[in-house]
Amino acid sequence: MKALFLICLLYAYKAQSQNAVGKILDEAGLPLQGATVVNLRSDAHAHANEVGYFILPNTIVGDSIKVSHISYQTSVFVYTTGSQNNIRLIKTEFQLSEVVVNSNARHLNIISAIDTKINPVNSSQELLRRVPGLFIGQHAGGGKAEQIFLRGFDIDHGTDINITVDGMPVNMVSHAHGQGYADLHFLIPETVDKIDFDKGPYYADHGNMATAGYVAFKTKDRLDNSSLTVEAGKFNTLRTLGMFNLLNTQKQTAYIATEYLSTDGYFQSPQNFYRLNIMGKYAATLSDNNNISVSFSHLASKWNASGQVPERAVAAGLITRFGSIDNTEGGYTSRTNFNLQHFHRIDNNTSIKSNLFYTKYSFELYSNFTFFLNNPINGDQIRQKENRDLAGFESVVSKQMNWGNASINWQTGLGLRYDMAEDVELSRTLNRKEVMESLNLGNINEANVFAYSSAEIRLGKWLINSALRVDNFKFDYADQLTPTYQNSSVSKSIVSPKLNFIYTKNSNLQCFLKLGKGFHSNDTRVITTQTNRSILPAAYGADAGTTWKPFKNLVVNSALWYLFLQEEFIYVGDEAIVEPSGKTERNGMDLGVRWQLNKYIFLNSDFTYTFSKTIEEDKANNYLPLAPRATFAGGIIINTPSGFAGALKTRHLGNRAANEDNSIVAKGYTITDLNLNYSWKKIIIGAAMENIFNAKWKETQFATESRLLNEPQPRTEIHSTPGTPFNFRGTITFNF
Repeated sequence: MKALFLICLLYAYKAQSQNAVGKILDEAGLPLQGATVVNLRSDAHAHANEVGYFILPNTIVGDSIKVSHISYQTSVFVYTTGSQNNIRLIKTEFQLSEVVVNSNARHLNIISAIDTKINPVNSSQELLRRVPGLFIGQHAGGGKAEQIFLRGFDIDHGTDINITVDGMPVNMVSHAHGQGYADLHFLIPETVDKIDFDKGPYYADHGNMATAGYVAFKTKDRLDNSSLTVEAGKFNTLRTLGMFNLLNTQKQTAYIATEYLSTDGYFQSPQNFYRLNIMGKYAATLSDNNNISVSFSHLASKWNASGQVPERAVAAGLITRFGSIDNTEGGYTSRTNFNLQHFHRIDNNTSIKSNLFYTKYSFELYSNFTFFLNNPINGDQIRQKENRDLAGFESVVSKQMNWGNASINWQTGLGLRYDMAEDVELSRTLNRKEVMESLNLGNINEANVFAYSSAEIRLGKWLINSALRVDNFKFDYADQLTPTYQNSSVSKSIVSPKLNFIYTKNSNLQCFLKLGKGFHSNDTRVITTQTNRSILPAAYGADAGTTWKPFKNLVVNSALWYLFLQEEFIYVGDEAIVEPSGKTERNGMDLGVRWQLNKYIFLNSDFTYTFSKTIEEDKANNYLPLAPRATFAGGIIINTPSGFAGALKTRHLGNRAANEDNSIVAKGYTITDLNLNYSWKKIIIGAAMENIFNAKWKETQFATESRLLNEPQPRTEIHSTPGTPFNFRGTITFNF
């Protein structure tokens, strides 16, 4: 009888238990994507999708449901019927005490959300610095993509980090200057709505180059208001920004943003830098189940550069820190993007999201790293040039299912990326005009077809995320320097499994273990002509850590991690050669703290320490050049209701080896910046101060062999680009 009673009780529960379907809206009736929904009885979790809908499994009448979202008041309601529940959240000032540790495979999402709310991005360089432990350096006049450092990688300009904007790839494969070249300067900072990032090769929706991690930017669908901004400062710096609402209703939005930036820079030889950005975006709710957005952007940029300065030239008094050996360096670039995104909710359990993109791109860069090493008369200036068309799409089907007490969120994606780069060139030139010698010239066609499937299984406090990704590449190169037509092609596939375990004890503590395989492709010109080179070297990673709220106003995230790379064959575009470093391994620790001292004052800090080495060399020669070891970034941020806001931020990059035996050291630096703003009615007045202590620092450093004019023998030593001295810019913004 007892058994029969239990069976009847279980049957009655199952009969009452159902999926709670609802929609999360803000005060204006607009959907709140990413809102967290929790059943307080069962601990079941759900998140609102692109149109605000959520499905909460195993819910019965009378259950208390908690809904939370960053910068909105948390709401608790009682589930009453099986019909759709529409919940409106009220916007409020951001408070760290309201932040909930979510059951989410991407544990750094909570850090991204906190940082975006308390300290919005206000410059293009700060976009990538939002990733904890990521450092950048500019060394070619401001128009070239920044050099990136993360998790023991000198990533160059993007070889081992996957970067996207609204689902559109930023990295350029088989680029004239280097593999994975990622120039983000087409993105206007004030148009960024969200920054999604995480570290390691653990996510199936990010493929090529997602070894150290990924960064995914999402631009705003609507502007809060139109605005005009004028910014001016030292070194003849001028920036103007206009953001204009063209359409702003509940169903449709459209805006256009334009940015112009010019500066001479702090070098003795003026940079004559300018950048023009134009962006437009239209978004519409076609029905209760369909969203669409169309965006267009264009970048044009031109600059001069002073290059990397050898230490001996400064020590001998030939030039100052801000001088140059060859001031004819520089270049220009342009990028035009078209992007279409569509979200369709098929039913309560199923949706499909699609993305279609096209990019027209041109690049021309003049550099001189070795001065008179190869040509003692005319110098060693080189030109790297290309014209590229990039097109592709991605479609992802998401489906939520229940299996007993488990909730399963299944995703499968399919996509294509196709690059057509013409006249990819490396030449020796003189004064940017005369071509002395063509070292490399050809046409590149590179296709990447990929598919992946991922399942998030929620069972009580556990979330298990297993995924499999398959990528197929075809590399095609037509060499234009051979006397007869020569076309080479290679195809290769790679399978990348992922397995993540997340245990969310409660809304204050989460533990995770992540395992995954990733890869970065190598340059088409290398793998089609040098068959002994690895085509798709794999990376194997593991992360273990926690996200913890020991107190209501304190969030701590930590991780111990390991990453092994099968091979590192890096194409050096400056010399048209490959520098092999064989098998490598990196391991380290990450620690981050977000602390709200009172209602208006926040502290944030991120510390990383990394060990990096090659494992096929003896201990004395196994250093990875320029791999960061110790990094720190932190600051204090103030936001008051009186209109005053400020941020004092410090970043530190420690000493690191500049060559394989550590006989040459790249010196570290510590830089502090200060931003102040005051809002009064529709006007915002601001001041930005860089390097407020006027530290003498080197932003980028390389161990380079070079020879100066009439120097009898070449020398290998640190060549560097000096970091900015104390810099001041004033800003005024008018909102309307």
